[in-house]
Amino acid sequence: MIDDKEDAPDDVMTPTLWRRNGWIAKVIKNEDDDGWAVAMTLVGEAEPALVGPWTMGRDKKNPKPLDPSAFTTLVKTATEVIRRHEHHARALLHKTLTYTRADGVRVRADLDVAPDEDDPHAILALVDDVTGEALRSGRVAPSFKLTAARLEKFADTGEG
Repeated sequence: MIDDKEDAPDDVMTPTLWRRNGWIAKVIKNEDDDGWAVAMTLVGEAEPALVGPWTMGRDKKNPKPLDPSAFTTLVKTATEVIRRHEHHARALLHKTLTYTRADGVRVRADLDVAPDEDDPHAILALVDDVTGEALRSGRVAPSFKLTAARLEKFADTGEG
């Protein structure tokens, strides 16, 4: 009987290549020196998510074989690298600034850039930071700078 999680039919577990749980770990020759490296690639992706040094075997010539513990650690590390890249990409597309208007109202400005090569734009939304009431929203250039003066102009005219 095959346990789907442990020994799926397309799993590979050789000393230098593991394919398991949606990941491929491949031990490769390090081009920069005499050592070895391991590349962690998500199945279906062209580029590895993580490439790092790999331990030499006892003979000091060949790589240490992959094992379940090392594979699990590599998967966790590669998953974290991907998560950080995704978080960074989201941070580039979303910016927030909170400021206080002359009348004392705290306003939160959220700028969300649309990653669209054909129609580059962003959506700017102004919200009363205390009540949550929407004050104004509209389309602006993706390069819109979040400054109090520019936000006041946008609040008054709707123009970015």
